[in-house]
Amino acid sequence: MCDVRRATSAGGVPLTVCAPSHAVRRGVVVLHEIWGVTPSIGAVTRRLAGAGYAVAAPHLYHRQDSPIPARERVNDALRLRRTLTASGIDSDVRGAIDYLAAAGATKVGVLGFSMGGTIALWAAAHAPIDAAVSMYGGGIARTRWRGIDSGTALAADLRVPWLGLYGDGDSTIPVAQVERLRTALSESSVDAQVVRYPGVGHGFVLDPLATDCVPAEAEDAWRRTVEFFGSHLG
Repeated sequence: MCDVRRATSAGGVPLTVCAPSHAVRRGVVVLHEIWGVTPSIGAVTRRLAGAGYAVAAPHLYHRQDSPIPARERVNDALRLRRTLTASGIDSDVRGAIDYLAAAGATKVGVLGFSMGGTIALWAAAHAPIDAAVSMYGGGIARTRWRGIDSGTALAADLRVPWLGLYGDGDSTIPVAQVERLRTALSESSVDAQVVRYPGVGHGFVLDPLATDCVPAEAEDAWRRTVEFFGSHLG
């Protein structure tokens, strides 16, 4: 089992990283939700490293002085999310990609949760990666950050395979929006998949101790993610 540790990209992006002890040729960038790089994100890096990937999770809030808010302080977290910019997101994602490439990864995927899932869809259209997975990423109908298109607009620009996983009970991402995204993706020339889980809400995967986690669906989502990366990263 790998040790989760802090690192810095060549461009100065702070990262939480984990990698197998053996040489790797594949990597995954993990993009956090609005709560920042929590212990749950660290657990994700360890889980992916156990599957044979080098993993790097950029700290997307590193330009802000504000502390990461407690989970019950949603408004504080949303305000922090609004401080992100398209140029900052691009720089941080590329910094993590460059770190993994320097570690030996010749193919890189992106896995994002919630806010990070929104960015993962953008990355599938604009970042130098090979595949991406979004766990319940919002911003489908309307953009969240100037310079980053909405999900339905990004669908036409996908460059690499993408998988999106959503819960039908997610009040922040209506099923109608997910289906509009599916329709937009039908015109894509790459492998683009949307999976819906009936009866589960937002955040059903990341933190197994959270009340919104649904174990059976969470495990299925992980299985699909690992298989998707296995197919497209090798």
